[in-house]
Amino acid sequence: YGKFMYESAMKAREARKNQAHTIIKEIKLRPKIDPHDYETKKGHVVRFLKAGDKVKVTIMFRGREQSRPELGFRLLQKLAEDVTELGFVESQPKQDGRNMIMVIGPHKKKAEAKAEKAAAKASRGGEEPSELEEPSVQEEPSVQEG
Repeated sequence: YGKFMYESAMKAREARKNQAHTIIKEIKLRPKIDPHDYETKKGHVVRFLKAGDKVKVTIMFRGREQSRPELGFRLLQKLAEDVTELGFVESQPKQDGRNMIMVIGPHKKKAEAKAEKAAAKASRGGEEPSELEEPSVQEEPSVQEG
């Protein structure tokens, strides 16, 4: 009975380890952002989406900027178009007090991104990631069944 309990505990632990954790990263912008600063922030969004994380883009309005919410809306639309190959708009831009918020979700799941990263690392290193690829291969059928 002790061996059975140990094995079931190990299976549960392994299942918890393989679960996908949805993390929402946040990027804050201002409506009057410099083009180079915008590109830097866009690079952060791209990095987060490639890692399989959701990105919450917040535009902070201050002072007279609050009377021009269309500037923030245009900026969010531009960002969504720029990262359209990596992610999709999960929630449309909406005003929330002084802030305008939009959530962008990745096209790839976190597990796929992790497996791809491991494969790229293995091809650089020359080793086979057999241990790393097996859990993702086993996960896919179980996700489709259940």
